[in-house]
Amino acid sequence: MKFPIRFLVASMLAAGCSQPQKSIVAGDLESVPSKFTHSPLVKGLYTADPSAHAFEGNIYIYPSHDIETEVEEDEMGSHFDMKDYHVFSMEEPGGEVTDHGIALKLEDVPWASRQLWAPDAAEKDGKYYLYFPAKDKADIFKIGVAVSDRPEGPFTAEPEPIPGTFSMDPAVFPEGEDYFLLFGGIWGGQLQWYDDQELVEGRKGPTDGIPADEEKALMPYIAKLDGSMKALAEKPRELLILDQSGDPIKAGDHARRFFEAAWMHKFDGKYYLSYSTGDTHFIVYATGDNPYGPFTYQGKVLEPVEGWTNHHSIVEFEGKWYLFYHDTELSGKTPLRNIKMAELTHMPDGTIRTINPMN
Repeated sequence: MKFPIRFLVASMLAAGCSQPQKSIVAGDLESVPSKFTHSPLVKGLYTADPSAHAFEGNIYIYPSHDIETEVEEDEMGSHFDMKDYHVFSMEEPGGEVTDHGIALKLEDVPWASRQLWAPDAAEKDGKYYLYFPAKDKADIFKIGVAVSDRPEGPFTAEPEPIPGTFSMDPAVFPEGEDYFLLFGGIWGGQLQWYDDQELVEGRKGPTDGIPADEEKALMPYIAKLDGSMKALAEKPRELLILDQSGDPIKAGDHARRFFEAAWMHKFDGKYYLSYSTGDTHFIVYATGDNPYGPFTYQGKVLEPVEGWTNHHSIVEFEGKWYLFYHDTELSGKTPLRNIKMAELTHMPDGTIRTINPMN
């Protein structure tokens, strides 16, 4: 989601809060502009990084909330200056999208200083948990959790971030009684500032700590959550992504290496790890035999969108699968995005049919 300006400029050359229960726009999957394959789901405000879930018979979407800001652009993404979260829902794909209003605000997170970036949510025993990244008082990304009795919130944040977490882009994968937290992102996400999960003093820039091209790429992390859903039950483990030869994806392989936005789903007994490649603008995926991996790279989920960033989720609803993502159709500006959805197809051999967001 976040990136150095020099890459934004090259890519661009190449390529108000609502009230609760307000219907924003019908998410019509058929009536679309000629340039874009899919229509924005929300037009009342700017939204990005959509995490979608099937809760209580509806689709609930947990995006970040882009805003216009006076914060100057820098190579760590400070101009992505999000300050709150809205939750959206729809009864069916293509149906009316409802904005449930502000679910959590920056000032209600005691430990956070700025930048409420991409969140995710989970349900357990009738409680709903919103997982979110923010920079702490030392300007270091941590991952927090907030709790509600309703999927739309409002959510009450825990007073401290989850111990043992770092970087950003949390995503929760539920399986049976277990819940796994995935996280991590390079450049603006600060993952490159850590060695063996310890912050290295002196690393400050977007590429400080990035491995050499021929070295193993940085990978996302996973850890099982404990029964409270507010803490980790174990030390995070690296999610290893391999090529078809069984070798780890290299840092210089920008078309396949992990950048940010890890997401996991399960289909036909296989575990699918999907993620953004960042500066090459793909959503890609790898498959494995268990949530801890290793995962073998398979191909692309989504071709590049209009705008530099992308961040997605994949959800099953009433027997069909859907991809949620964002682009910049409404604004034409990378920091002001809008969320979209598309039907996703698993092929008979288990591969995913690549989706093209542009006609």
